[in-house]
Amino acid sequence: MQEKKRNRLAFVPNQGLPSWLVSMLAVMAGISVANIYYCQPLLGMISEDTGLSAFQVNLIPVLTQVGYALGLLLIIPLGDMYNRRTTVLVNFGMLVLSLLAIYFSNNAVLLLGASLVTGFCSVSPQVFMPFVSLYSRKEEKSQKVGVVLSGLLVGILASRVISGYVGHLFGWRTIYVVAAVVMALSAMVLLRVFPYVAPTYQGTFVSLMKSIKTLAVKYPLSLLYSIRSGFAFGSFLGLWACLAFRMKEAPFFQGSDVVGMLGICGIVGALTALVAGKYIYRFGVERVNAMGVALIISAWVIMALFDDSYLGIIAGVIVIDIGMQCVQLSNQSSTMNLCPEATSRMNTIYMVSYFIGGSFGTFLAGTLWNQWGWAGTVASGLLMISMTLIISIYHHLKKK
Repeated sequence: MQEKKRNRLAFVPNQGLPSWLVSMLAVMAGISVANIYYCQPLLGMISEDTGLSAFQVNLIPVLTQVGYALGLLLIIPLGDMYNRRTTVLVNFGMLVLSLLAIYFSNNAVLLLGASLVTGFCSVSPQVFMPFVSLYSRKEEKSQKVGVVLSGLLVGILASRVISGYVGHLFGWRTIYVVAAVVMALSAMVLLRVFPYVAPTYQGTFVSLMKSIKTLAVKYPLSLLYSIRSGFAFGSFLGLWACLAFRMKEAPFFQGSDVVGMLGICGIVGALTALVAGKYIYRFGVERVNAMGVALIISAWVIMALFDDSYLGIIAGVIVIDIGMQCVQLSNQSSTMNLCPEATSRMNTIYMVSYFIGGSFGTFLAGTLWNQWGWAGTVASGLLMISMTLIISIYHHLKKK
């Protein structure tokens, strides 16, 4: 009976996926990844409640990003080796525990440790994307990966809105117990609807991990796409790591609720991933990546020149989100398409670099904020995206 059920739920690579399943995975991707970003509008409140400095509190998003990168390295490759549904369900169960640990934390060690575990176990969206890429039709791969990416990005941005609002009304801890309940319910849904996926890799875990290095050497473009995206993501996260501190200063004097509401503006950018996939297939990864880099640079310039204006901040948030989606979707889908039979491992190469860059960008922005305030944050963002630009220009010149 179990074998019949598995056969009924199995799919054939490159033959297409039903839209309802892709949409469901997009929702679950957003719910899962949101756990990493609930803290960002609440950093000021956490600092006041715990007595930690701004630098110490900034370690919370840094450690969640580091945990996420570790999860990508150690968990995501298992998607080629084991049933992906089991991997996701274990992660969801661990998230319930880590989120409750944050809720009950009464010291910095427990708070930071639970944040690390939360990041480590929030990698399920990166299980979904290789699955969608592998089983979607060739002409639909980027588009359907874009649907899941949109769900992920809406989750990132909506999480800030929700946590900022909930934190303003009920305190910063409340969102974490709510999130734990949501993850438990999500696990029940996935248990029923996520299909069985036959492994594509036969071997040991050690050989699986070694094969990642082999793939990176065999497909050097994967490193190019990954590293330049990581710098761009560091630029992007640097904004959100310090925006709560900026909004508490003159002339705004606003709390977590307003910082969270700025995430609504970013959702406009996130939804561009729904259509960006079509343009990648039509214009190619380099053109779409170049457009994203130009938009991110423009966003930082806007927020540097009009940093005392709500309009300037809102415009910058929208533009930087659109630019980030162009960079991520073009490079990530192209990385997975380099070796379709190893989509999870190719995605590991991409996402580990991506979130290492995000962690470094978050740390750099927080450090420069402590030294020079908003000017330091802008400098950090421009420095990170400039590295993406330099790598892209070098690649372009090398091809000639």
